[in-house]
Amino acid sequence: MSLNIVLIEPEIPNNTGNIGRLALATGSTLHLVKPFGFELNDKRLKRAGLDYWPHISLCIHESAADFFSTHGNKEMVFFSSHASRTHWDIEFKDDMFLVFGKESVGLPKEMIASNRDECYKIPLYSPEIRSLNLANAVGIAVYEGLKQLK
Repeated sequence: MSLNIVLIEPEIPNNTGNIGRLALATGSTLHLVKPFGFELNDKRLKRAGLDYWPHISLCIHESAADFFSTHGNKEMVFFSSHASRTHWDIEFKDDMFLVFGKESVGLPKEMIASNRDECYKIPLYSPEIRSLNLANAVGIAVYEGLKQLK
């Protein structure tokens, strides 16, 4: 029982470090898709991931095209605040890929458009909030997935 966490062009090292720590804690694989908004040796990334970083199951992809050429035939869901269905509608499967966009703008519009039937959002109950912090959103999705898979 495992999941794959995919971050498309992550920008904030602290978020990525926290998500790496979450990946290790949940037995998930973390896929980072370049370009990054930081260097992998950034001390903020290491600090957020603590001393766990060397133990994380980590895959680096040179681009979204590289990622999809390797994993495009796998079961995937895409997270976007613009989706109509919520993460509670996902039927999680073992080894599923959970795809998240960068912090500033989310997933590319073309990626959302070409995967509309696999797009989900995490509901927000306050009109003052546009989106959740990426690390929080990943945590919500991963633990919902693990709950279903157990």
